[in-house]
Amino acid sequence: MPIDNDKPYVLRVAELIYSKVVNIKKENSEMTNIQAFEVFMTTKDYDLISSGEFHNQWFLELKKNDFIDKQTGKKINEETMRLLEIQKDSMVKFLMKIPKLYYTKSHFPLEISQRAFDHLWRVCESYEMWCKETKQKELIQLNILD
Repeated sequence: MPIDNDKPYVLRVAELIYSKVVNIKKENSEMTNIQAFEVFMTTKDYDLISSGEFHNQWFLELKKNDFIDKQTGKKINEETMRLLEIQKDSMVKFLMKIPKLYYTKSHFPLEISQRAFDHLWRVCESYEMWCKETKQKELIQLNILD
């Protein structure tokens, strides 16, 4: 039985985050995954995702295109759109950013920042699990699951 390599739409944001963290590591080869995630949390891409704007732009594009996804050419059904709305809401909730409060005086991350970091990590773990399940191991570059 062939494996379905069609990426679920809920992995679209995970793939973006994952690829940005991979690029940060490529630019800074001495960096650990943890450090690369922390750098990602200071980027415009993080701001776009954490504000809900990533999903808002995508939803607007889909609405204009009669819910046909440009990347796949397939129509996204109502159930998937509801799941994507839930994903957007959880991203906004878990990735909430409070400027200038990232670290306490002792340089330990605040609980809210740790929660954002943990959420990003889990999102990228799910991306790697999908890569592993669909036998696309060449896409796994951070080796979070190991």
